[in-house]
Amino acid sequence: MNDSDLERDSDSDRDRDIATILQYLIRSGQVRIIAATSPHLYNEGSDEELTSSRSSPKVDHHPDTSSLKGSDLSQAILLSTGALNDRHSNSPPGMIPLPSMLRSRELGMNGRHHFTLGDRCQIMQRVIPNKKDTLDRYHGKVFCGTFTKNGDVFMSAAQDYCIRFYDTSSGLFKLKRTVEARDVGWSILDTAVSPDGNNFSYCSWSECIHICNISGEQEIHEALPLYPEERRFCVFAIRFSQDGREILCGANDQFLYVFNREQNKRTLRIYSHEDDVNTVAFADNTSQILFSGGDDGICKVWDRRTMCEFTPKPVGILAGHEDGITYVDSKGDGRHLITNSKDQTIKLWDMRAFSPSSCIENAYKAVKSHNWDYRWQRVPSSLNRHKRKLPGDTSLMTYRGHSVLQTLIRCHFSPETTTGQSYIYTGCAQGRVVVYDVLTGKIKATLKGHKGCVRDVSWHPYRNEIMSSSWDGTIVKWTFNKTEIDSDSDEATILYDSREGEASESTQGLRRSQRLAEQRRKQESEIC
Repeated sequence: MNDSDLERDSDSDRDRDIATILQYLIRSGQVRIIAATSPHLYNEGSDEELTSSRSSPKVDHHPDTSSLKGSDLSQAILLSTGALNDRHSNSPPGMIPLPSMLRSRELGMNGRHHFTLGDRCQIMQRVIPNKKDTLDRYHGKVFCGTFTKNGDVFMSAAQDYCIRFYDTSSGLFKLKRTVEARDVGWSILDTAVSPDGNNFSYCSWSECIHICNISGEQEIHEALPLYPEERRFCVFAIRFSQDGREILCGANDQFLYVFNREQNKRTLRIYSHEDDVNTVAFADNTSQILFSGGDDGICKVWDRRTMCEFTPKPVGILAGHEDGITYVDSKGDGRHLITNSKDQTIKLWDMRAFSPSSCIENAYKAVKSHNWDYRWQRVPSSLNRHKRKLPGDTSLMTYRGHSVLQTLIRCHFSPETTTGQSYIYTGCAQGRVVVYDVLTGKIKATLKGHKGCVRDVSWHPYRNEIMSSSWDGTIVKWTFNKTEIDSDSDEATILYDSREGEASESTQGLRRSQRLAEQRRKQESEIC
């Protein structure tokens, strides 16, 4: 071997070392890739190409509903949406004639001369939001977007280090305040609003979380140190307790953190998962029971009253996913929750049915068997194939038809007031918002229009509006527009009906949309 060969080998080793270091920095969030052709943090063309290159997510056309039928949740949803009302017993769910509801209201058959909650939910099932309206565009990817509890404020957080607040009390979106985040590594990753609506907190690649005031003449912007033991530290998720005194955090060091605002210090650090803790949530307004989900594919249930740093032990474990969990959302009834996962599914759980040890072991093995990175690789064929549940999986339902890639995509139950929580809606790496029917497991609606991954979604608690926050740098408001159903343009939103299966952009799907629109016209003419 001559000197030139040694030099080539040395250069090759150096290149491999550089590639390894660069990959490490990218994965840790310490380096961002910025397109040389664009002055902005976000390059629309590159992300659009990335999104369009992904294969379409696999849809389960025949979900297994056997565990859900006759359950407490099924009965609660049917009751809240009016499907169990004796007055409409001869009508299929979601298809009660409007004239019949109007007649019952005028005659006072429900005890009062106005629509019941179930009647309102029945009407809302006909008008799922479908019209896109881009409200704002940023020079960076949008990571978070959510309505406050009363729906009067919408808060967004983007990679441009800005947290924006919009006044939505009048139905319009008016920018009222912009807060520049501090000590941000790569991007703001999560936000949370205090129960009283006066403060908010945010987190990033930092040893501190931050708390600020939403309104008021004097600005409050404080760093709350968590004192982790690792140098590379990131908080992926934060939530306020119902009384606002504590902030719960999930971090990349496998620990849960609790910061007490009254004592102004970290009061708890619990080893919780075998990998990153991606998401945390409280089960209900008592804030006594909480959930955590991580890259180990496990959702753990904790009792705040028994949590101890020396003997960290959850009260139960929910196992069934085959890859990491990106988000947990509670129904708020202290029983049911949903988990979004990198295995490309959402699972619905009853926390009273914990997983046996055999299923937990099966889940750990399944997660460890996958050697891929969802941030830049395609979904492995082993996950894309529709498979049966893991042995011992106690989940009530599995929802499949959206794509979980690139980032920690969120999912939620739809609002109680307007929908009876009869839907689950989620973001999607394909730039869509996907709405599932909780009871059938089928896709109710798909909202297309973004050019990048939709990371966060938020349904207004009282109005028929869905907000989507995307990596294409936009926040979009979706409302219902009847003309969108009748449109045959390429821009038209594709609607799905759980009673008829999945729709498509084919002629058959268009004919079905026209037929449904004609049925609505007849109903409206009968009312008049």
